[in-house]
Amino acid sequence: MAAFTNQEERAVKLDNVVPFFLADRLVERGARHLPAPDFKAQVVVSERLVTGQNPASARGVAEAMVRLMGPR
Repeated sequence: MAAFTNQEERAVKLDNVVPFFLADRLVERGARHLPAPDFKAQVVVSERLVTGQNPASARGVAEAMVRLMGPR
C-alpha cells in the first residue's frame, strides 16, 4: 500500500493532530507499506485496490483506476 509516510505527517504538522501514524498502523495490521521519497508520487496497485501516498499521487491513482475499469 501507499500512504503518507511518518515524515510527511511530521512535515505538514499532523503528527500531533491524528492519534497515530497511518504508515505505522497499516504495517501493524499486516499491510506492506511501499513509500516513495517524501512528497513524491507513489501509486501501488494490488489487484483492484489502488492506493496513493499523497496528493502528488492523485493523477497516477486516477490513471490506474481508469486502466482497471477497462474500455467502455
